[in-house]
Amino acid sequence: MSETFSVWFLIGAALVFWMQAGFAMVEAGFTRSKNTGNIIMKNLMDFCIGTCTFILIGFSLLLGEDLLGFIGKPGFDIFTSYANFDFSYFVFNLVFCATTATIVSGAMAERTKFLSYCVYSGVISALIYPIEAHWIWGGGWLSQLGFHDFAGSCAIHMVGGISALIGAKILGPRIGKFDTDKNGKVVKVNAIPGHNITAGALGVFILWLGWYGFNGAAATTVPQLGSIFVTTTVAPAIATVSCLIFTWIKYGKPDVGMCLNASLAGLVAITAGCDVTDVLGSIIIGAVAGLLVCFGVWFLDYKLHIDDPVGAVAVHCCNGIWGTIAVGLFATTSAPESTLTGLFYGGGFDLLIKQLTGVLSVGIWTAITITITFFIIKKIFGLRVSEREEIMGLDLEEHGCEAYPEYIKK
Repeated sequence: MSETFSVWFLIGAALVFWMQAGFAMVEAGFTRSKNTGNIIMKNLMDFCIGTCTFILIGFSLLLGEDLLGFIGKPGFDIFTSYANFDFSYFVFNLVFCATTATIVSGAMAERTKFLSYCVYSGVISALIYPIEAHWIWGGGWLSQLGFHDFAGSCAIHMVGGISALIGAKILGPRIGKFDTDKNGKVVKVNAIPGHNITAGALGVFILWLGWYGFNGAAATTVPQLGSIFVTTTVAPAIATVSCLIFTWIKYGKPDVGMCLNASLAGLVAITAGCDVTDVLGSIIIGAVAGLLVCFGVWFLDYKLHIDDPVGAVAVHCCNGIWGTIAVGLFATTSAPESTLTGLFYGGGFDLLIKQLTGVLSVGIWTAITITITFFIIKKIFGLRVSEREEIMGLDLEEHGCEAYPEYIKK
C-alpha cells in the first residue's frame, strides 16, 4: 500500500468512528425522549468497552496467526512488541468491531438493563465478532474458500442484525407495542413514534458520510476508490427512491422514517460487493434493498411479533444477507481490481455457492453464540428492566439524568 493510501486508510478509520455518532442520533431520534440519555450512553460504551476487550483478546483472535482456519492465535503484541505493532490495522479493525456491537442497541432499546447491555457488548467485541471476522478477513477458512465480503455486509451487519433479532425476541416487546386477546394472541400492532425525526435524519446523513470510509478505506488504487464511491452513492440513493415509491403507493403518503432506513439498507447491501460491482449491479442491489427493508419491518411486526424500535433487523440483518448473496450474482471484472464474476455476468454458480456458504456458517455461529450469551446474562443479571423503570424511562431510572430537563414536569 502506498503512503498516500496508508494515510487514507487511517482517515477512513476516523470516518468509521464518526459513524458512532450517526448510530446514536438514529437510535435516539427513533425512540422516546425519556430514554435518550441511556441511548447516548450505550453508543458511547459500545466503543469504549469494545476498545478494552479488543486490546485484551479481540484483535489477536481476528488477525493473529491462523490456527486451523478458525481463530487467530491469542497474543499480546500490542504490549510486548509495540515498536513492531501494526497500529493502523488495530485502529481500523477496532472501529469496525464497535459498529457490530452498536447495531444490537437499537433493536433492544427502551427496555434493556444497562449493565446487561455492557456485558453483551463486551462479549460481541471480545469473541463473537473477532472469530467470524477472522474466517473472512484474517486468513481463516472462508477467506481460503474464496468468500468475498469487502467491507462487512456479512461480517458486521448480518452478525449485528442476527444478534439484534435474537436479543429483541428474548427481551420481549415494549409495553404497549402489541395488543393481545385473553389467549395472548396479538390482535393489534401499535406504532410507538420516535421523539425527534430531525435527529434521526441527521444520524442517517452522518452514517452515509461515514460509509465512504467504511467501504472505501481498504481501496488500494484511485480507480478502485472512485468506483467504490460510485457504488456507495448509487445503491442507497436507489434504495431510498424505491422505498419512497412503495410507501407512497401503499400508504398514500411517503414514509419519512422508512425512507431514512432505506438509505441505510442500501448502504448495508452494497457493502460486501462495493468493490466488485458496476453501476447497474449497484442499482439493482439498491432497489431490492429499499423494498426489503419495508418487508422486514412488516414481517417483524405482523408475523414474528418482535419489537424493533429502530428497524435494525430489517436494515442490517435482511440487507446484510442480501448484500452478501448479491456478490455472487453481480460481481464483475469490469470493476477496477476485481477478479470475480457473478452468476448474472457469466460466472456460473461457483461464487454464489461460496457466498451462501459464508452466510450460512457465519449466521449459525452468531445465532448460537449470542443466544448462549443472552441466556447466561439473563440468568445472572437479568436482561429487562422492571415495568416501572420502563414506564418512567431509563434516563431517570438507570442514570439519574434527564435528556430534556426543561420539559420534565416536577
